[in-house]
Amino acid sequence: MSIQAINVRNQFRGKVKEIIRGDVVSEIDVETPWGIVTSVITTRSVDQLELGVGSEVVALVKSTEVSIAKL
Repeated sequence: MSIQAINVRNQFRGKVKEIIRGDVVSEIDVETPWGIVTSVITTRSVDQLELGVGSEVVALVKSTEVSIAKL
């Protein structure tokens, strides 16, 4: 799967630096050329995206929300 287009303008490509897993939600630290972006997403999403340290992702920032798309 690849992302063809998305309407979120604030996108930061990077690699997962750290994952702090919780029972329900997890913190994902993404290292980008502009610094670290942190996202809090469900642990189920971490598993479904098969995220791990070193995964290439895009952090999609909208207002106060940061979403993650695996590349």
